[in-house]
Amino acid sequence: MKRYALLSGLFFFISCIQTAFGQSEESIHIAVASNFTPVMKELAFEFEKSTGIKVKASYGSSGKFVAQIAHGAPFQAFFSADQAKPKALEHQKLALPETRFTYAIGALVLWSTKQTDQDNLIAQLKNESYRNIAFANPKLAPYGAAALDVFRNLKLPTPERYKWLQGENIAQTYQFISTGNADLGFIALSQLKQQVSQPKGVTWEIPKHLYSPIKQDAVLLKRGQTSQATKDFLMFIHSKTSQEIIKSFGYDIP
Repeated sequence: MKRYALLSGLFFFISCIQTAFGQSEESIHIAVASNFTPVMKELAFEFEKSTGIKVKASYGSSGKFVAQIAHGAPFQAFFSADQAKPKALEHQKLALPETRFTYAIGALVLWSTKQTDQDNLIAQLKNESYRNIAFANPKLAPYGAAALDVFRNLKLPTPERYKWLQGENIAQTYQFISTGNADLGFIALSQLKQQVSQPKGVTWEIPKHLYSPIKQDAVLLKRGQTSQATKDFLMFIHSKTSQEIIKSFGYDIP
């Protein structure tokens, strides 16, 4: 982490060289947790604009990406929705040591398009007076695990299986709620921040003490160890420009 912080200034030097001698045609391929989709699209746009290096990003479940990387998927860097999965890749020697860092800290929100009052929304959760509730698979998605923390800390029983609409990832969970298929559900605050207009319904931003911090780590993968462009992109994430973009989508910065 310290090494990346020290080297982050090199990105701007590299950018100047590339601007002076023509833009690079190099590209990189990264795996990104689905909750970070809109942020990464903006970050990739800014990076490509500055360097000419194209960022190809695949979005999905962090848990599934780990399995794909273990089976040889051609990703050069991994932006996870948690810390555990990049650490696991380090232990498997599929990620380079001393390159892992926390790039964002997520926030959890309870959302319903069928309620118009926050007090009613909270009461509906606590009284289990809902037909069904959506949250991501806690075995694969950190935001799903955080939702289970909320149930435990509020001393509420985990929803019965017939009431639980389980999303494969946080993006699918959002769809369950936005279409009205779920009465309410847990999503990332960032998913609401990306909306141009005020989201329909009502939200409750879950107090931070009700769930473990959702620290999201990135790491350079073994396939990216010879790619200077990938290393430059990871250094770019430390820049002030990147951090302002990340915060604008409702994330905290470590």
